[in-house]
Parts: sequence; C-alpha cells; structure tokens
Amino acid sequence: MRWAVLITLLTSIRFAYTGYSKRRTFGKTDNTWRHWTATVSHMQLIIGMLVYTQSSTAKFNFRQISFLGHIKPEFFFGVVHLLMMLIAIVLVTIGSAVAKRKPNDHEKFKTMLIWFSLALFIILLAIPWPFSPLAQRSYLHTL
Repeated sequence: MRWAVLITLLTSIRFAYTGYSKRRTFGKTDNTWRHWTATVSHMQLIIGMLVYTQSSTAKFNFRQISFLGHIKPEFFFGVVHLLMMLIAIVLVTIGSAVAKRKPNDHEKFKTMLIWFSLALFIILLAIPWPFSPLAQRSYLHTL
C-alpha cells in the first residue's frame, strides 16, 4: 500500500504539472487521479495507524523514546515518522479538497501541484531509507 501512495502521488503530480504548464482542461482522468491519490493516502493512514497501535515493535519503540541530543531509531519511528506522515496526509487531503473546489482548470492543476508536491517532499523525508543516518530499513519491508 505504501508504494501505491507514492505511485498515485507521483502520477497526480505529473498530471498536474503537464496540465498546468500546457494549460490543459481539467478532465475526468485528472479528477480521478486527484481522488484516488487522496483515497489511497487515507487507506495507508488507516493501515499505518492500525500497525502502529497493534504492533509489539511499535509499543516497544514507544516505551524506548528519548531524545538526548541525537535521534535514535525509536524516536524516529515513534515520533518523527508518525508526525511527518500524518502531516503529509493532511496536505494531500487539503490539496485534493481545495483543487476540487477551484473555479477554473488552471487553478485546479496549480493547487494539486503545490499541495501534492509538498506532501511528497515530507513523505520522502520521513521514509526510513536504507542509507539514512536516523533509521534504516530495506526497500521492500515485510511485517
């Protein structure tokens, strides 16, 4: 599901960029991608919250949280990752809702481009990349 969020977000950003730069009409396909990006993001939020609240690893990490001058993996997963991903989903939701209500097509594309790009940036910062000094995970992670 996490990969679906990235795929829909990147595709929506691409559609928004081309629509904005070429002054295209905001069509049914554009609206479908806008809608599914928000929907998939919300589904990932629900799954993430379930995993976060039910996982023994997450419960252990939450008890181990301490911030003493540097970020430990427990702090990263217990606080930083959680808050940043939540902020990103809020940005996707706002961007989708505002774009839906814009009166003209150019503004719809611009709104999607700005809000979805900000959300993508935050998601990329919050991912525990294998090369990250904060917390490492493999690219394909199983539960």
